[in-house]
Amino acid sequence: MAKKAAAKTSSIAMHGFEPYKEKKGEEYMSDGQRQHFKNLLYAWKQELMEEVDRTVTHMKDEAANFPDPADRATQEEEFSLELRTRDRERKLIKKIDSTIERIEADDYGFCDQCGIEIGIRRLEARPTASLCVDCKTLDEIKERQISGG
Repeated sequence: MAKKAAAKTSSIAMHGFEPYKEKKGEEYMSDGQRQHFKNLLYAWKQELMEEVDRTVTHMKDEAANFPDPADRATQEEEFSLELRTRDRERKLIKKIDSTIERIEADDYGFCDQCGIEIGIRRLEARPTASLCVDCKTLDEIKERQISGG
């Protein structure tokens, strides 16, 4: 019984959405596929926006002027980490918005460099992907060669 529950949970991808199941003979980036990814991106954006609201509320509620310098430093470091996380999420929200625009412009799901299909499975894993696996791999190799890492 536990295996069935685990299998069911593992089939749920990101943000409570089931992975898209392609229909036999379905054209790549059909209306249904585009709508699936649009819904997924809107749900992801909503989660991020809710997290921003929670952070603001938390920082307002928890802000205190501790007399102990160590306590103040701990709180400032905690807030700093939260703000850095929110900044990364702010950038992600921008990327989500531009991806939604690409869906609406019928330019979603194809590699920016070579023009081939990115693939449904890759887009399920990374809905904001704009490069196919091969081009992304080449970019990472070039980056490591340039940076020496």
